Amino acid sequence: MASERPVYLQLRDRIAEAILDGHYREGDMLPSVRAFAAEQGANPLTVAKAYQLFQDEGLISVRRGVGMFVAEGATNRLRARERRAFLDEEWPRILSTIERLGIDPAELFERA
Repeated sequence: MASERPVYLQLRDRIAEAILDGHYREGDMLPSVRAFAAEQGANPLTVAKAYQLFQDEGLISVRRGVGMFVAEGATNRLRARERRAFLDEEWPRILSTIERLGIDPAELFERA
């Protein structure tokens, strides 16, 4: 994971993408901390920290002795949050690059 972002946030992003892409649906059980850590080549404590973020936000629920599950309404809440983040943080940088490079918006739509 060659990014400047902390690993736990990168893992959080991967889980969020999996939920938004429908790989994990509401009510589905997530992989255990150890299984996800092994799959991602990450430290289990780092994965636990990523999962904790979702739990703190009410996006996953923990059933003691059973596992962690995607909470009801998590997909819509995640989509709304990711959309806000894109429009507030990423889009201004993208727009600035488009303007700096003199890219015609029509060209972007031709490539879509």
